[in-house]
Amino acid sequence: MATVVPTSEEDAALSVVRFTSELAWADAGPEVAEPQVSRLCMEAEEFIVMGKWLELASLMITSAELIFSKVSEKDIESIFTIICNLVTKTVNPDEAMEIVKVVTAKILQQPNEKPAVRLKILINLYNLLETPYCQFYVYMKTLNLAIDGKVTEFIIPSFKKIDYFLKDWKIGIPEQRELFLAISNILKENRSMSKDALKFLTSYLATFLGEDAQVLSEAKEEAAHAIVEFVRAPDIFQCDILDMPAVAQLEKDAKYGLLYELLKIFVTQRLDAYLDYHTANSTLLKTYGLVHEECIAKMRLMSLVDLSSDASGTIPYELIRDTLQINDDEVELWVVRAITAKLIDCKLDQMNQVVVVSHPTDRVFGQHQWQALRTKLVTWRGNVANVITTIQANKITEDGPQAAQGLVAR
Repeated sequence: MATVVPTSEEDAALSVVRFTSELAWADAGPEVAEPQVSRLCMEAEEFIVMGKWLELASLMITSAELIFSKVSEKDIESIFTIICNLVTKTVNPDEAMEIVKVVTAKILQQPNEKPAVRLKILINLYNLLETPYCQFYVYMKTLNLAIDGKVTEFIIPSFKKIDYFLKDWKIGIPEQRELFLAISNILKENRSMSKDALKFLTSYLATFLGEDAQVLSEAKEEAAHAIVEFVRAPDIFQCDILDMPAVAQLEKDAKYGLLYELLKIFVTQRLDAYLDYHTANSTLLKTYGLVHEECIAKMRLMSLVDLSSDASGTIPYELIRDTLQINDDEVELWVVRAITAKLIDCKLDQMNQVVVVSHPTDRVFGQHQWQALRTKLVTWRGNVANVITTIQANKITEDGPQAAQGLVAR
């Protein structure tokens, strides 16, 4: 008969086995229960002695589901902390992964029963892991549980650290797609986080760069969804998805071609183009839940941004009125709305009836904008170098006589 290895951790594991097995066999009566509990404890002792941590985890988890309905939340967390801690006992990464699968499968079986507690257990398991892919696996299971158990509010704060996580996990493109899409789907349920949802959806679409047509086709629905979300969002005015392969494929697509055309209007054209589009495709807009009046409001602001990019730096009130198709007394109102939305940096010259633009905003930040930024940085670098050279030259001129005097004095 095996003996218990005398360590507190192993005693704790045996205590969990005894506790859960007693719960499992409680209704069978002592004559039946006691032999079964003894048998399970003996098996656990043997696994501990032989270092069979996966087998021990499987044994411990078998009756663990009963815990959720019969003990306090504090006890649930304590018991699963002991079970999860088995991943630290093995030196074999593959065995650790199998333990993770055993634990997560059990936790996800009943996501609607005390979901917050289940989420804490998975987070605790994540923090015990050292293997990057194991961490990623558990994180994805955590997302699944948060969705199914309707406790996404507990996992959303972690999204701010995704860039840090990605550096740690070093996962491939397929896993990145799975991650970005899952996060986007969680965030889109909260309208106040639509901007973040579109950000992660854009990250998902960006992973298809360089893929062939067959792989790109997998992203069609999400690309269409990204277009709708951008057009609908009242506070998102800059969009960089137009030329993404995953989105550009929609231009000639039978189902989504008109949707791509709408995106192109919102990104590169003005209100008159949208109004023409609406006349021909009003039913399509309603199909996607897009409200005409909201689209007009957004296109007016986008059109104003377009006007502000004029090299002259001034926009006549009359031009704003005609482009935005508004009354004279509404011109300043729309300019103020654009300033409030931080779309343009400008001043109202009421005397001359013009808007003086000091800093416009690009509607698209693509290759052209990157090239322009590069040119500005190169120019700035050259100017700084010239200033440094001039300062050094002046210093040599000033220090020269003083150095000479010093030599004479000696």
